[in-house]
Amino acid sequence: MAENYDVIIIGSGPGGYVTAVRSAQLGFKTAIVEREHLGGICLNWGCIPTKALLRSAEIMHYSDHLKDYGLTIDGKVSVDTAAVVDRSRKVSLRLNGGVAFLMKKNKVDVIWGEAKLSKAASGDKPGEIVVSKSSKKPMEPQPPAPKGVKGEGTYTAKHIILATGARPRALPGIESD
Repeated sequence: MAENYDVIIIGSGPGGYVTAVRSAQLGFKTAIVEREHLGGICLNWGCIPTKALLRSAEIMHYSDHLKDYGLTIDGKVSVDTAAVVDRSRKVSLRLNGGVAFLMKKNKVDVIWGEAKLSKAASGDKPGEIVVSKSSKKPMEPQPPAPKGVKGEGTYTAKHIILATGARPRALPGIESD
């Protein structure tokens, strides 16, 4: 028997998790499906860890220009690349935990796995998705899964929102640079 929701969002990136929170705040029984990690590409691999790496580079740049600020350091300042990368992962993990907290606080069910739309909603009939085990390899270190996550199965909802992100595509006759 399928579990029924008012709204199911497929994808937990910035568009998906914000939609899930707002949907739940408006009183809809809401679930979000994620195949890898809450927060999507931006939070886990893209924007956020990149900004953490850039911040370390910025600090190193300042240390190279201390004289411009009337400061000196006795000794050499060096880069520990492994520690810089570790810091960026920890920043992402902390924010990933923040998304999990928002799901729990707003009573959004998290469904772990890959979703496939099997029936579209039509009239009074809800749409249906089938969730299977994710084929994606988890990142390291692994963020903790939110408590009470659901898994493989069939789920229905009157509203199914696809928030799976986007990938660039070359348009015919236009070369990318």
